Amino acid sequence: MDYKHSHVKQYFKEHRALRTEVTINNPRDFWIRKGLSNLPHLRDLGQQINRKLLEVEHVSHACVLTQGALDRLQQPTVVAGQRVSALRFGDPRVMALLQAITGFTHLPRGFRNRDLRPHVEALWGRPYSAAQMTYDLRRLRLKGLIHRIPKTHRYTATSYGLKVAFFYAKLYLRIFRPNWAALIPTDDRFPRALRAALDVLDREIQKLHEEAALAA
Repeated sequence: MDYKHSHVKQYFKEHRALRTEVTINNPRDFWIRKGLSNLPHLRDLGQQINRKLLEVEHVSHACVLTQGALDRLQQPTVVAGQRVSALRFGDPRVMALLQAITGFTHLPRGFRNRDLRPHVEALWGRPYSAAQMTYDLRRLRLKGLIHRIPKTHRYTATSYGLKVAFFYAKLYLRIFRPNWAALIPTDDRFPRALRAALDVLDREIQKLHEEAALAA
């Protein structure tokens, strides 16, 4: 993972992570001047980056949501007297928005409206205005998925927000989209009982072919 002139590397052996290493080649990447007096601050910064990466990896591997959490996301809610619209699974705009967020988890200063908007537009495949981005950032913030950095126009994803984004993205990209054809009923001229019998016959013929090939 790269950020300007700095890098984060992980070393693995036998499917286990041995260590996570941050290399800061230019302190100015993080708005710090060069000098030994700033070394403790750079060390703390590197540890924060390590922890953030491990947090993202942990959340991405354990991102199952409870039924209550799903219900709150799927329905409009009222937060601090403000109505917040739903973030419905499968909605193309919502899916593009959450997928885009996962690409900004590594930025030390968070992301802005103009940083995120082109990525959402590309994933959605439709024009996406700054006003729409502002609206979506508001509902993500009120739903607790992102946090606004004080005195800035930048945002960072919360741990809960990362969990929701990974859950939506994985469920859609790995399960629903590859198997979408199987979920949609097809028009079949044959009655269901006859179709089931023909499927059994087809499997038996395929089995005979496989056995013949094995014997040969």
